[in-house]
Amino acid sequence: MMLKATQVLRTAMSALALSIGASALPVASLAQDAAAPAAGAPGAPPLGWFKTCTKQDDNDLCVVQNIIAAQNGQLITAVGLITVEGKVNRKILQVSVPTARLVPPGIVMQIDGGKGQKLDYVVCLPDKCTAEVPLTDAMIASLKKGNDVVFTSINFRRAPNPIKVSLQGFTGAFDGPAMPQEQIAQSQRSLEEGMQRKAEETRKKLEDAQNAAKQGQ
Repeated sequence: MMLKATQVLRTAMSALALSIGASALPVASLAQDAAAPAAGAPGAPPLGWFKTCTKQDDNDLCVVQNIIAAQNGQLITAVGLITVEGKVNRKILQVSVPTARLVPPGIVMQIDGGKGQKLDYVVCLPDKCTAEVPLTDAMIASLKKGNDVVFTSINFRRAPNPIKVSLQGFTGAFDGPAMPQEQIAQSQRSLEEGMQRKAEETRKKLEDAQNAAKQGQ
């Protein structure tokens, strides 16, 4: 039973396998099922908080998540509230931030400027560092009541990097139905098309700058 629980929890941790451009956050079978566009990315509608669900063996696995990414698709912060129900029952809050972080401080979560709660890192990969903490009913209630939540990590220069995430729409996403897979797929296509347009615009600007520099010689 312990081995089975571990396998399911590994899948739960990978439920934040959210495709951001060409990179995926965690990995495994949920990477396609839970794929989602980066909020605010070019060509993609800002999703804010949304829920994805899937079946993993005899367990129901749902993730309420919010992704913040730069215009180029680079991860800024990804938040996921993971719920596993069935033979295995567990709730986890998982947060991913860019790499080059100081590990001991972890990530500090503050809701509406209240007391900070530390989330310890569990893994650092080439594209991100991920921290997690058990998700409690009290934590969920605080998020539902809150206006904003701030996640602060410490970069390699020892400077704090706070990222504010609005909690508008959180309650509706947490208590509501999962987003249809068709909508996720459509948003993902929009994201990829927008990323391609952005890359083409950047390439064109670079070529124009190079041509202008040659003509000025």
